[in-house]
Amino acid sequence: MLLQKEINNIASELNISNNQVQKTITLLEEGCTIPFIARYRKEFTGSLDEVQISNIKDLWQNSIALEKRKDSILKSIEEQGNLTQEIQNKIINCESIAVLEDLYLPFKIKRKTKASIAKEHGLEPLANFIFNQLNGSILEKAKTFISKEIKTLEEALQGARDIIAEKINEHQIARTSIRQLFEKEAIISSKIIKTKATEGVKFTDYFDYYEKLNRCPSHRILAMMRGEEEGFLRVNIEIDLNKAIASLERIFIKTKNQASEQVSIAIADSFKRLLGPSIENEFRNIAKAKADQQAIAVFADNLKQLLLAAPLGPKKTLAIDPGFKSGCKLVCLDEQGNLLHNENIYPHAPQLDTKKAAAKIYQLVEAYKIEAIAIGNGTAGRETETFIQHIKFNKDIQIYIVNEAGASIYSASAVAREEFPDFDVTVRGAVSIGRRLMDPLAELVKIDAKSIGVGQYQHDVDQNKLKNTLDTVVESAVNMVGVNLNTASKHLLTYVSGLGPILAQNIIDFRKENGPFESRDQLKKVTRLGQKAYEQCAGFLRIKQAQNPLDNTAVHPESYKIVEKMAKDLKCAISDLILQESLQSKINISDYVTPEIGIPTLEDIMQELAKPGLDPRKKLKIFEFAPGITKPEHLRLGMTIPGIVTNITAFGAFVDVGVKQDGLVHISNLANQFVGNPADVIKLNQQVKVKVIDLDLSRKRIGLSMKDI
Repeated sequence: MLLQKEINNIASELNISNNQVQKTITLLEEGCTIPFIARYRKEFTGSLDEVQISNIKDLWQNSIALEKRKDSILKSIEEQGNLTQEIQNKIINCESIAVLEDLYLPFKIKRKTKASIAKEHGLEPLANFIFNQLNGSILEKAKTFISKEIKTLEEALQGARDIIAEKINEHQIARTSIRQLFEKEAIISSKIIKTKATEGVKFTDYFDYYEKLNRCPSHRILAMMRGEEEGFLRVNIEIDLNKAIASLERIFIKTKNQASEQVSIAIADSFKRLLGPSIENEFRNIAKAKADQQAIAVFADNLKQLLLAAPLGPKKTLAIDPGFKSGCKLVCLDEQGNLLHNENIYPHAPQLDTKKAAAKIYQLVEAYKIEAIAIGNGTAGRETETFIQHIKFNKDIQIYIVNEAGASIYSASAVAREEFPDFDVTVRGAVSIGRRLMDPLAELVKIDAKSIGVGQYQHDVDQNKLKNTLDTVVESAVNMVGVNLNTASKHLLTYVSGLGPILAQNIIDFRKENGPFESRDQLKKVTRLGQKAYEQCAGFLRIKQAQNPLDNTAVHPESYKIVEKMAKDLKCAISDLILQESLQSKINISDYVTPEIGIPTLEDIMQELAKPGLDPRKKLKIFEFAPGITKPEHLRLGMTIPGIVTNITAFGAFVDVGVKQDGLVHISNLANQFVGNPADVIKLNQQVKVKVIDLDLSRKRIGLSMKDI
């Protein structure tokens, strides 16, 4: 458990009470998940939401890591016999990892350096004499250090300066001073490596670029660092040399004599060779970490929007993975997404077997009572959409273009092989397209989130942080929607609060052996699913047609007694209370407050009784691209066309206008007013109208605008 000081710091940073922080940490330590705490422990935390709880968790873990590092450093210095009360107090009271490492720097065991060699040659007393800037002849003093190893006066002075340079580098106040200069004035710059100009053309914008580091947005930092990683750019983070040296001289130059002149030389050497590169590296890491954090936040926001995209729902679906030469793979799915039939058609060049393909589509629609057609938006997607639209069905068939990003990843995965061991990747990919239309969340959880294609530089950021963040987003989305206990796949169950892969598989095994769950209480019979896991997961699992109607709601079993008492007081059944507004209106929730359950939970219960198991996702809308616009060559400057938002970044939004290549609406063209964050004015999968304002087909760039439309 953290000290009260750390609790205070977290509360202050997040602008919440100490009590909220303390109680949230207690719940986390007890093994509660973030979705569970946010939904079912509002009285305990003061109704903190998932974002606030997640922030508490992150700061709590950072504080624990800082305390562990302090313990490690104290132990190391003590083992060296150098731990004094003053050093110990400074380390214990330190609240910054950077300052902590500064304090430890003089005690770090180092490889052989210029300073250590000079000390071995006995030059430390000379260095101390010079550093203290005592009056007297430096040359006379240096003569006394001539030896077998030190043959000249210059060698003696150089060795002394090396020791002073290292001392300056390890001086906490000096490091703080240079760090402050970097914070205020550092410039990040990039230049093309001359021999790589042609090869690195995609980094043209950064061939000769510079900007103040504290104003440089995350996407530029990541772009420059990617260019450097790929060997095309040289990236530097620098401050003005004269200002840096002047700052250090104010700290170390005490007088004006021969010794101070030597200290000045040592200061310049220290900054250029040791201190400057050290702090530059520190700020490079800080800049990268901040850029990662911002890019991951953009990815997380996009992913949540994608996971919560409107579902078609349980409909008999014909899914098509379109193609030209290889044909279009067709699959017929029932309402639950089970594969009923698959085959190929060849409506496009080179075969152009259009009549036979149309007849086959018509036949399948009739035979399997198809209600909707899902078409992947990849190769031949628009052409297949046009082909399908020309078929005259004898009933209304809804046609949808489905974003198939990641479908190929799924089709070749172990998950897909486990689901469809007897079918090839083309069948699996088509099934994924159809299921993604029916329920995007249930299908997308099977794919590695960073492969879905809604991120910004996702391969350049810290992969562990990215995975942890995206896993949290998936968990949040799954629990926000809720899961049908009797139809959910193992992969969907894995993300339910309190479960994970082992318990998810045990639930699947239990279903196979015992048939569908009839009550939430049966979960307690699942192997290894103990009381804690039941507490965490039960409220997020739904059972349709359960004997107890509350089992198909978000009301937690621990609150059933409250609802039972409400029904008893109204002399009605729970099933009557649910959905009958006239009965619900008679309830005064303050009559049901207990020491454990307060107004926030009671309000949630009433909302759930009014709309039990309500799916929070919006209804799906049919979208149509502009007819006849299927290639970039069909676009013309000034034309206004419909599009759908496929990705949001810090610098704008990418929009699919049906030409197999997304266009960019730069942040400056998103709205007539100033936009600081694209996510404030636009959402993933949003249907929009855009104007073509720039076409560079040779560089595959389409510039779009949403202004004045």
